[in-house]
Amino acid sequence: MRFKFPNYLTIGRIIIVPIFVFTFYLPGLYGDILPFALFVIASFTDFLDGLLARMYKEESKLGELLDPIADKIIVATALLLLVMDQTIKNYEVIAAIIILTREVLISGLREFLAKGKIKLPVSNLAKLKTFLQMFSISLLLLGDTGNKILNFQDYNAQTIGIILLWLSAFLTLYTGYDYLRKGIDHAISEDSKD
Repeated sequence: MRFKFPNYLTIGRIIIVPIFVFTFYLPGLYGDILPFALFVIASFTDFLDGLLARMYKEESKLGELLDPIADKIIVATALLLLVMDQTIKNYEVIAAIIILTREVLISGLREFLAKGKIKLPVSNLAKLKTFLQMFSISLLLLGDTGNKILNFQDYNAQTIGIILLWLSAFLTLYTGYDYLRKGIDHAISEDSKD
């Protein structure tokens, strides 16, 4: 079987993760810019692999399997690193927990629905949530360098990143509830057939 180009992008996103972790611990400017750049590249390839797969009709079961895994690994890794180094701290950790919990929940839900050959299409609101989540994490990864670049009075890169993280967490709750409701409705209708 011929290996499809979008799958290379997805696998590349998984391979980036240990390099991303290593660069996160580099001192100074490199420790801000390199993880930021790798995360932005990973986020862009997430958009690009899906687009290319649809455009060139190169969708595959392997891509369908690996794509959500790659997304969750890079996002979970970034959030955990940001919590560990106290960029995300105190009550802000709740936003990160909401995002991570939703990712696990939706993965399980998709797996359950796949048994009944039911797809859970991604809504426009979920796409907005993903964009805000990636953008907020990117800003937070920039660290002190980001604060020097983006500084609007009381709103530096870290503050904007945290605000966007909370916004994406609220969208995460809303879209997660919507998906969960659909899953529960399906489970109840399946149970009533027995």
